[in-house]
Amino acid sequence: MPLEDFSSPHTPFPTKGSFAPSLHNKHRWHLPSGAETHLPCSSSWVCTSEGSPHPSAAPGDSAVPAARSAKAACVPWRGEVQTPSIRQLQLILLKVALLLGVEIHVNVQFKGLIPPAAKGSGRGGGWKAALQPSSSPVGQYEFDVLISAGGGKFVPEGFKRKETRGKLAIGITTNFVNRHSRAEVEVAEISGVARIYNQQFFQNLYNKTGIDLENIVYYKDDTHYFVMTAKKQSLLKKGVIVQDKADIESLLSAENVNQEALLSYAKEAANFSTNYQLPDLEFALNHRNRPDVDMFDFTCMNRSENAALVRECHGARLLIGLVGDCLVEPFWPLGTGVARGFLAAFDAAWMVKRCAAGTSPLDLLAERESIYQQLSQTSPDNTNKNISQYSIDPTTRYRNINLQAIKPNQVRDLYVLGTIEIDHKKRGSRNSRDVGRTYEELLSWCQTHTAGYRGVTVTDFTHSWKSGLALCALIDHFRPNLLDFNSLDQHSPIKNNQMALDIAEQELGILPVLSSTEMAAGAEPNQLGLITYLSQFYEAFKPSA
Repeated sequence: MPLEDFSSPHTPFPTKGSFAPSLHNKHRWHLPSGAETHLPCSSSWVCTSEGSPHPSAAPGDSAVPAARSAKAACVPWRGEVQTPSIRQLQLILLKVALLLGVEIHVNVQFKGLIPPAAKGSGRGGGWKAALQPSSSPVGQYEFDVLISAGGGKFVPEGFKRKETRGKLAIGITTNFVNRHSRAEVEVAEISGVARIYNQQFFQNLYNKTGIDLENIVYYKDDTHYFVMTAKKQSLLKKGVIVQDKADIESLLSAENVNQEALLSYAKEAANFSTNYQLPDLEFALNHRNRPDVDMFDFTCMNRSENAALVRECHGARLLIGLVGDCLVEPFWPLGTGVARGFLAAFDAAWMVKRCAAGTSPLDLLAERESIYQQLSQTSPDNTNKNISQYSIDPTTRYRNINLQAIKPNQVRDLYVLGTIEIDHKKRGSRNSRDVGRTYEELLSWCQTHTAGYRGVTVTDFTHSWKSGLALCALIDHFRPNLLDFNSLDQHSPIKNNQMALDIAEQELGILPVLSSTEMAAGAEPNQLGLITYLSQFYEAFKPSA
């Protein structure tokens, strides 16, 4: 679409209000209880976020060690290591938001963008959010800015991601009930013990228990919180991992992990590391009402190539920015996630303020990318020492920062006109058409072409696809020579999904958006990914439908 059809990217944004706390527009947050919310902040902007379930810290949040930068906060410390838990940080942020007059909408999920309609269509002329439930009043808002803090699961279309994979590293986090007894108070916390610095400790642990760790951390707050990095062979020998597998996703899949053995492993490591001084360790319960123990891979890290972009459709502009793990996934053991997360949030707030002040889009994008260059290089040595003077202004935080390091002509590709073309080779891309309309059309199409197949009843884009039979049925309907549907076992969901994904990629040229494990999980957060994936089938077979 020619540039002259729209206002110049050098002209300021037409803002709908001043940059100040208000009750105009909402952004989604995550309460410690797990309730999804919409919180208003500045005029005409929306933010999406996936928070950590209480009481444990999600791996992407870099766990508790990174929280040292928040020591200035007024937190009632319960341990000698001055580090707040993720729950404490969430509560602090929630209280601040409430003090600013935030209106909270619970049980509302952000599902995607609804581009503005063409003039004269009868529909509103601004960008809106597709929400679940669609009846939420938040869905009526039009906005100028979208800030995505949804982690790697929600990266808006138009952003390219880079992946860095290192040596295999398996993390385990667990929380135990803290009864705040005298015995518990007297147990010393462990700010971080690594094998390289205390080989004897880890050798003794291995000799006595068979547990082989690279490091372990213990913090005391609302719970007794332990973090450890375990060696794969140790997990195999202790029966935590059932079978060794080549790829990490299959290795740590729910089907390949003995949950009882994992609980025993975590509890034994916690007891040994505290010299068995914590009496009667009892697992705290997570938001699913299960023992709060999690094992995960932090081998792979992703980062976005750029921090922001501007979309313009039918004369309406939308500034999109990323923060948190959606922007940069930290290397978890370094404990840099929370600190850089706050810095990136400040950077995004500065960008929104500059937008509201009338900065032209290309100048705004150039400045944002100049600041983004600094983020991954930040350390105590190259940031300003006077933390009390920090503000959203980047010059108060970054030493000698050049806000014009990147020029406007270098970010022209980040100013996108019209709809974004879907690149099916890029994982996680999504169709930018009206989300609600596309959902119904695609669901009806899938129902039509999978009807009559054994064990297949398509009613949604989550549970209906878990067994893998629905996807195999869809392939078989159009290309019956590619698989033997009658030979499929509905009790082998990962195998069925993997076969379908492989056939679709090799025979149809449709690259996967979700893994076979994610498909088999049928979780709500994967719904958009599945819709994107199935949309490719729709486009491939539409002439035959």
